[in-house]
Amino acid sequence: MHPELVAEQDYVDRAYAFLEAARDRARELTGMVQVGRGGTNQARFEREAIWDAVAARLGRLEMGDAALVFGRIDQEADGGGDGTTGGGRYYIGRVGVWDDDQEPVVVDWRAPVAEAFYRATGRMPMGLERRRHFVSRGRELLAIEDELFGDVERFRDGDGLRGEGALIAALETARTGRLGDIVGTIQAEQDLVIRAPMPGVLAVQGGPGTGKTVVALHRAAYLLYTNRFPLEGQGVLVVGPNRLFLAYIEQVLPSLGEAGIELATLSDVVGGVRVDDRHDAESVSRLKGDLRMVRFVARAARTRQRSLRRDLRVGYGVQWLRITVEETERIVAEARRRFRTHNAARRYVEQEFFSTLAESARADLDPGAVRERLRGELSVREALEWMWPVLTPAQLLNDLFGSRALLRAADSSLTADDVESLFRPRAADVDNIRWSASDAPLLDEARAVLGPRPGRREQDAVRTYGHIVVDEVQDLSPMELRMLERRSLNGSMTVVGDIAQATGAWAHDGWESILDHLPDKRPSQRHELTVGYRIPGPLMDLAGRVLAVAVPDLTPPVAVRGDGEEPRFVAVEDVAASVAEVVSEESAAVEKGNMAVIVAASQVAEVEAALEAAGVEFGRPTRRGLDAPVAVVPVTLVKGLEVDAAVVVEPARIVAEQVQGLRALYVALTRATRRVAVVHAEPLPEALTD
Repeated sequence: MHPELVAEQDYVDRAYAFLEAARDRARELTGMVQVGRGGTNQARFEREAIWDAVAARLGRLEMGDAALVFGRIDQEADGGGDGTTGGGRYYIGRVGVWDDDQEPVVVDWRAPVAEAFYRATGRMPMGLERRRHFVSRGRELLAIEDELFGDVERFRDGDGLRGEGALIAALETARTGRLGDIVGTIQAEQDLVIRAPMPGVLAVQGGPGTGKTVVALHRAAYLLYTNRFPLEGQGVLVVGPNRLFLAYIEQVLPSLGEAGIELATLSDVVGGVRVDDRHDAESVSRLKGDLRMVRFVARAARTRQRSLRRDLRVGYGVQWLRITVEETERIVAEARRRFRTHNAARRYVEQEFFSTLAESARADLDPGAVRERLRGELSVREALEWMWPVLTPAQLLNDLFGSRALLRAADSSLTADDVESLFRPRAADVDNIRWSASDAPLLDEARAVLGPRPGRREQDAVRTYGHIVVDEVQDLSPMELRMLERRSLNGSMTVVGDIAQATGAWAHDGWESILDHLPDKRPSQRHELTVGYRIPGPLMDLAGRVLAVAVPDLTPPVAVRGDGEEPRFVAVEDVAASVAEVVSEESAAVEKGNMAVIVAASQVAEVEAALEAAGVEFGRPTRRGLDAPVAVVPVTLVKGLEVDAAVVVEPARIVAEQVQGLRALYVALTRATRRVAVVHAEPLPEALTD
């Protein structure tokens, strides 16, 4: 046992006591403003503001089961020659905690003084004499690991891991079905990403197990801490590939004291419509993601801006008022010239329409009076709806997709097959349409083209954010990237991904084709995470064989853990008859750990039926499905997840069914932290045969 373990445990207990005192003080603030029955609006406003502030503060102080303190740094007495006095001792933790004299008991991991905890090396100690890592379970301190600076003989390789014991302990902890934070074991190359300057686009390439997802989330928390104003008001958005992924990461930011960051899929940010996670067929998704859809949607809106087909005559008292086809042509042309968005021009069209009717009278008429008297007339309403209807994105696309003629008019280059793939019968009620994820960028483009409806500017406006974090960006189409650019307030974004794991309809082969579609107000920054922490060496070697065929130009991450269980190959005659047995064996091997059974989309029902027949309990890829010890997950949804063990079923079918089949297999083989079993009846892909 470390000689200072008891003393450090006492300090940790003291830190928790001050944390609880801070919570109590926050709760007491709610009593500062009491509003009785005769209270003023000002008093009510102050009460609501205080309660909101208290809720935010309590959210930041809520630790759950996570350890409050995870390390300590001791500075040299001379400050390391950087002009500081030095000699300080700081305990590093999830949030800042102060004593009754406002002296720091725990320093927030994002504070400038804590940077040395993650960055210091033997060659560049950053003024440190000692770095101490704590291994904890909740409030209980289990072990201490020290790194001493200044004494080369006692300090191992300066470029090695930081807090190796704490890191390995964290890596070997059983998974829970939810992603955990790495705040106590952040490594130097990860910290460079987390603390990189905020302006511009930061692009991070990271192979499986390098921690790119959790690093991106820590960066969001760090930026909000260091740029509280203006980011708290502008908002921070984290975009994930699907809702299963969002459920998987949802605990990370609250554990870091930041519960106000918005998590969403691209489907969620469209707003005003019901969009599923499901994608259309690969060919259709690729068509809908192509930048030619920008002109397609714009022309679709333009086809709804039309002159009348015949002159309109409407009774007004004892006389007739008239508007000719030529006059409506002039109105439409002028509205197109004057207004950038479709709906913004509707009032102008109405104004010119009624003014023209008034001018056709034998005597001077007030256009306002004409409008008030005639706007309820059926023929007038029909004329205005024909000339320039007020449209929602759903209405525009419902009409467009419901007419082959409109589809061809919007883009004459569409082939007959393209038209048929986009066509679907019009829905009678657009509010009940369930759009696919592939439709999301078209709906968003339509929103940009149409603009807010008159009188509903706030409801229809596009929400923008001060910083946007995007995970699995390598699968986003140009139209989806355009959605992200539209929501960036100032061009500040963090985008992370792995080109080797690009498996979507718009799989990118390099970062240039991604960055071309993102904001360029500032030069982009590029980082690469090269060390794989999650995947043991033998499993990384297996995945590397697939990568060498799928993307020969990419190098797999270097595994921190060189040893580990060898991958297991189980050849069977009937997969359905054998998969339950393999799942049971692998579950026993990882004991309390969790497992994903990864299958091709066409085989999900077959595998689920086999597990049910064998009495094996399992979850499905729903919001709570990953909490089960065993989950059956189609390969299309498994990206970004991590489990203790993975059973990969029929790799040949995975490869055959996916457009980027070998990349999809690479994803499947890189989800496990401990064990991989491959079950197959069909011959293995050549990359897996040795």
